Amino acid sequence: MAAALDNLRGGGVVFGPSGSFEEEDEEDSPAVLLSVLVQHGQVGLCFYDSQDSSLHYMPDTPDNQELHLLVRVIQEVSPHVIITSAKQERSMTLFLQQLGSNPHYRPEVVTYPYVDFGLEVSKQRLLSANLPFLPTCISERDKLSYLSSCISFDSSLMLRAVGALLKCLDRRRVGVELEDSSVGVPILQFHAYTLKGMVYIDRDTYSVLQIFKSELHPSVYKLHSGEKEGLSLYGILNRCKCKFGSKLLRQWFLQPTQDLKVLKRRQEVIRFFTSPQNSDSLRTLQSSLRNIRNIPTLLRRMTLSLTKVNDWQSLYKTVYSAVCIRDTARHLPQSIQLFRDISEGFSDDLNYITSLISRVVDFEASLADNRFTVKPNVDPAIDEKKRRMMGLSDFLTDVARRELEHLDARIPSCCVIYIPVIGFLLSVPRLPSMVEKKDFEMEGLDFLFLSDDRLHYRSQRTRELNEILGDLHCDIRDMEMAVMAHLQSAVLERSDSLCKVLDLAAELDCLMAMSSASQEYNYTSPKLASNRKITITQGRHPLLELCSPVFVANSFHSSESEGRVKIITGPNSSGKSIYLKQVGLIVFMALIGSDVPAKEAEIGLVDGIFTCIQSRESVSVGLSTFMVDLNQMAQALNSSTGNSLVLIDEFGKGTNTTLETAVDGDELVFLYQLKEGICQSSYAANIATLAGLPTSLVQRAVEVSELYRVGRPIKRTEKASLEEETKRCQFVVEKFLSLNLEDKDLDVQRFLKEELLPSAGDLLNRS
Repeated sequence: MAAALDNLRGGGVVFGPSGSFEEEDEEDSPAVLLSVLVQHGQVGLCFYDSQDSSLHYMPDTPDNQELHLLVRVIQEVSPHVIITSAKQERSMTLFLQQLGSNPHYRPEVVTYPYVDFGLEVSKQRLLSANLPFLPTCISERDKLSYLSSCISFDSSLMLRAVGALLKCLDRRRVGVELEDSSVGVPILQFHAYTLKGMVYIDRDTYSVLQIFKSELHPSVYKLHSGEKEGLSLYGILNRCKCKFGSKLLRQWFLQPTQDLKVLKRRQEVIRFFTSPQNSDSLRTLQSSLRNIRNIPTLLRRMTLSLTKVNDWQSLYKTVYSAVCIRDTARHLPQSIQLFRDISEGFSDDLNYITSLISRVVDFEASLADNRFTVKPNVDPAIDEKKRRMMGLSDFLTDVARRELEHLDARIPSCCVIYIPVIGFLLSVPRLPSMVEKKDFEMEGLDFLFLSDDRLHYRSQRTRELNEILGDLHCDIRDMEMAVMAHLQSAVLERSDSLCKVLDLAAELDCLMAMSSASQEYNYTSPKLASNRKITITQGRHPLLELCSPVFVANSFHSSESEGRVKIITGPNSSGKSIYLKQVGLIVFMALIGSDVPAKEAEIGLVDGIFTCIQSRESVSVGLSTFMVDLNQMAQALNSSTGNSLVLIDEFGKGTNTTLETAVDGDELVFLYQLKEGICQSSYAANIATLAGLPTSLVQRAVEVSELYRVGRPIKRTEKASLEEETKRCQFVVEKFLSLNLEDKDLDVQRFLKEELLPSAGDLLNRS
């Protein structure tokens, strides 16, 4: 992160350390104010550009401990002012410290109290902002709904950052310094901000394509709080062995990229591990990855001197496993960039750390005593004190034998014990005659306490032992803690090497997980190019093929010559939506570097397939409909209204396709095979029958449809009085209301099919 920050350069107006303006190019250069909030690994940010009075927002996005995403944003935006909360996570504090140490770029940092980033406060500031684009007649009640269509209200961190940004704009009066105080800083437009090379995908698209799918955990203990990943693309590709691999993979899913360099780096690793001859290397690396733990958390505990025995054990396993990963990677082709990075990035510091921990920490004794324990031959002074502790048992037995000779003859036995902090004590059994405290007094002994019917005294001999031997236990513990402090310092000096381990190990884990899925599901590596062409040969839906015993593969071709608009016609349930989602998922998988479910695929890295139709530069447009006369309807409307409704006119050459079906008697059979042409019928009657509608109702619908087609009048089959119609409707309503949804034995499907639908069908037939 420090290296990236060193490369930052400010442009236009530069704010000095005190916040003063320094003229660089021209007096009235535009200013950029960035507001950012970091919480729980998520970054929410927005910025205001005074050049065009626009507010740019980025939905809440996951980031790592080093805040690499935020670094990239600052590199692209070069803000003059950074607004953030006074109450921040440690990662943001370190980020600001490193930013302040950069001599080439020092934006002004403004901190506001945490309450200024409140969600409700931010919404109120947004509603009160100077937004000239709002309709003049809009009510306060409708303003919030209108704004929710302009800016994502689902991203709470981003929305809170907007509130703080609006406060800063209002205080500084950017661009309206000389205006009346009642004139607010204008915001002329909102823009969704996406980093260069990244593909923006909204939440609805993630949901519709089932890229993620959360479900309640089946365990009764986690029903109210726990969630698990259901059947989703992330669920079938996530075979990561360590938690940080899974976290990074989710981040890749949320930040698909068009960077060919990044994607090809991922592809070459996946291609290597999908080869059966490299399966042994894959298993070896995955077994080592299981032991990778949270290195940043361990290092942070060390800086606070809060390291526990389990932390040392986790660190040792992590570093030892990292050395194994490095040694394995060095035997793999160094022409693959990731293997080369691991071989070079996992430095000899790791060997030093593992050797040091192994030589110093006695894990067996540490776990038994639940405290840090040093191995023998590390510190001679500690070894000497431990030898004394080990010989105390026989020595104290001999001391107790001599003490007994000077005690009251009534006392049958005694022993000398050692209690940490208190020291050496003489312990004797309590006699039946010893009832009150005065009975405990003995000549030459100082009574201390009674415990478990034993009296504890300090004698002249135990005082001498305390002076000679001291508090051995505490001395040993203090000396071992000093050794641990030196060990912590040695490890922290090499923290940079440890942080590289986590980043590269997580990347390796993700790519091996995707290669395992590719092998199992017979995926293929797509060809990536910076053009607007998409060619998918025999593509498959990655989720549906797991649920269906037979899946029909279909191809997709989109280019200037083959047409970028696809109009897909066909009856309901013929597979139109699945086909469109299939194409979207395959393109998405290519944009995260994964192999794809197709025989062959060539993907042009343009994100138009995931965005709204805004320009002719979109890579591809797919429309599915059961309206078989769409083109004829569009031409008729165009000729009568003069509007350009047909998308082919706007986006170039288009193609009509349909999902093939066949009729076997009265039964409609879906073949799910894409072919050129237009579906000749909607097969509405067949679909209605398959949906379980009453036969009489379907027949009546066919009759009405035919009368409408030939232009003949449609007459009611039976004219019922208003009172009769009311009674029939009431009967259907009562049938539905009689349904007890809390009844565990209720069969809803049977109720709808056998009771409710026949009643509704009878009513419609008589109308």
